Amino acid sequence: MREAMAEFLHHLSFEKNGSSHTVKSYREDLSQAVEFFAAQAVTDRPKLGAINPRRVRAYLASLHERGYARATIIRKIAALRSWCRYLCQIGKLASNPTDGLRGPRLEKRLPHFLTEVELTRLLSAPRGAGPLTVRDRALLETLYSAGLRVSELTGLDLEDVDLEAGVATVRGKGKKERLVLLGGPAKKALHLWLTARTQILKDAARPAPAMFLNRRGTRLTSRSVGRLLVKYLAQTGIDPRTSPHTIRHSFATHLLDRGADIRSVQELLGHRSLATTQIYTHVTLNRMSESYHRAHPRAR
Repeated sequence: MREAMAEFLHHLSFEKNGSSHTVKSYREDLSQAVEFFAAQAVTDRPKLGAINPRRVRAYLASLHERGYARATIIRKIAALRSWCRYLCQIGKLASNPTDGLRGPRLEKRLPHFLTEVELTRLLSAPRGAGPLTVRDRALLETLYSAGLRVSELTGLDLEDVDLEAGVATVRGKGKKERLVLLGGPAKKALHLWLTARTQILKDAARPAPAMFLNRRGTRLTSRSVGRLLVKYLAQTGIDPRTSPHTIRHSFATHLLDRGADIRSVQELLGHRSLATTQIYTHVTLNRMSESYHRAHPRAR
């Protein structure tokens, strides 16, 4: 069973181009499932036959009993489903023991986003001419201008960005590439950063290909982006729940608010399914409804 799990993770990483974060998440979730099934087996090397519909239902019940959140249970069951589907495809399971399994339904929550006024305040927060401040300004402008995931932002290399054309090539989920657009303020901020970037590299051991660097001259991490965002949220008094992904939500919401068509927004976000993008139409409809009920004399 454990060997089959390792084989699946290898398939996920090298054949499906799963990101390191995805593979790590699958490893943790499947390891928990395997330990549960192994505990019910009679040998130290449990066989795949130990995964059957009855035990899968027992595993789901154990997750509920341990008090996991709905979203966590849904993720763990999805990982188990994917693994079992793979085992069926390669002939190691005759049938999928997760077929017919009903997990909890996730309540649909509208994404948290910032208003245009709040976003402007946040983008203006990094003040000063120091290299790291110039970097932060460029980083926030790029994050919002292109609607990037934080991993796409930190994964940007110098060669990925064409400032003259105002475009960048990013690698999204599954390492799928797409072109994103850079607006005027983002291009200006990036030009300034490229000059400041050379100051940071003076003391670096070797040149780095990454667009955004830390003070040591190496690639900035997603965690570092989160930390610097927390700093600027505190400075501006903006909702501390705001994350780098909130800026991506804001990008999509503002585009739809101003009349962009949903297919274009889908392409810019890199969503495979239009259904994923449609959540933002609910945000804009909710806002229109609130404005209507506040302003129309016969709305109530």
